[in-house]
Amino acid sequence: MRTPEELKNGYRAFRRGVYKHQASLYEELGRGQDPDIMIIACADSRAEPADIFNAAPGQLFVVRNVANLVPPYDQGGGLHGVSAALEFAVTALKVKHILIMGHGGCGGVNASLSAADDKPVGHFIAPWVSLLDQARKDVLSRDPEDPQRALEFAGIDTSLKNLMSFPFVEERVKSGDLELHGAWFAIAEGELHWRDSGTGEFSVVEA
Repeated sequence: MRTPEELKNGYRAFRRGVYKHQASLYEELGRGQDPDIMIIACADSRAEPADIFNAAPGQLFVVRNVANLVPPYDQGGGLHGVSAALEFAVTALKVKHILIMGHGGCGGVNASLSAADDKPVGHFIAPWVSLLDQARKDVLSRDPEDPQRALEFAGIDTSLKNLMSFPFVEERVKSGDLELHGAWFAIAEGELHWRDSGTGEFSVVEA
């Protein structure tokens, strides 16, 4: 879809198809939501969580931003969009799982690597992806064959670590009411790689 008119045509097709067959579900969702899973994903147009996980409306509480990042807990000034969504999901919706989902060819990760070469990208992008600075240093110190992919994986670890800096997340994780997960989607191959919570290694989910 490239034009507003195509968006409207898409809506018309949605009304005639999906909505028509799921009208009762949408009516029920109009009274409230109760998802068990929160996904923090990249804003990239090629990695749509609902499509990847074949999810119906109301099943996923999704936050998308550049490079699927979670900032560390901070009560200081500024606007905290990700933190606000996280607080709502954990304390109000009481989700049982939070998944950080990265993907191949991430532009935000590439921007972080560019900053390492003293080529910061954008007025707003560069400060945002500076959340990856330490992960980038660690990755580059290992001289990996594919720095882009290595940092995409490491960025997921960074966001998982930052999640635990939020007191309300840490409390529910320790009580067993919340589990944290990581995954990475290979766009070209259509493969999902799941992070082992014990080893931190990623392996392909069998299709």
